[in-house]
Amino acid sequence: MDSAPLVYTPQFQHPKLELGMRLIALGIAAGCAIVLGLAAWLHPSRSGVGSHEQLRLTQCQFLSHTGLPCPTCGMTTSFSWFAHGNIPASFYVQPMGMLLAVIAVITIWTGLYIAITGRPALRILKFLPRLPWVSIFLVLLVAAWGWKIWIHLHGIDGW
Repeated sequence: MDSAPLVYTPQFQHPKLELGMRLIALGIAAGCAIVLGLAAWLHPSRSGVGSHEQLRLTQCQFLSHTGLPCPTCGMTTSFSWFAHGNIPASFYVQPMGMLLAVIAVITIWTGLYIAITGRPALRILKFLPRLPWVSIFLVLLVAAWGWKIWIHLHGIDGW
């Protein structure tokens, strides 16, 4: 007995997500949008660090005690440069900050897609290669920190 051509067979469709899951996706998208909106509101620090002080947060204690930037030094400045559209400055000041800002933008679009359509983003994940993402993230974080220390020690960490 011959089987029907694939074009005539129904495709499996994932069921739509419940309202609660859609609201969670919308909340995550909104959180990322708020972070990027806040970064756009800030004025990027020309020194490469300290943009967070506009939010009345204290200066980096690691930097003030050791003279070296911490792993997250420059992240707020990098996000701010990114939100202002200056991608080279965002990358230069803190490469991991620029990468996280890109991930935030992707998360906004993905969260909105899930919230509006009710469809899970599993199809999108199938296109990503299977890699040890946590290890890659940690290696990139350490490399970005090394870059930040290097430009700081050479006095060229501003934009």
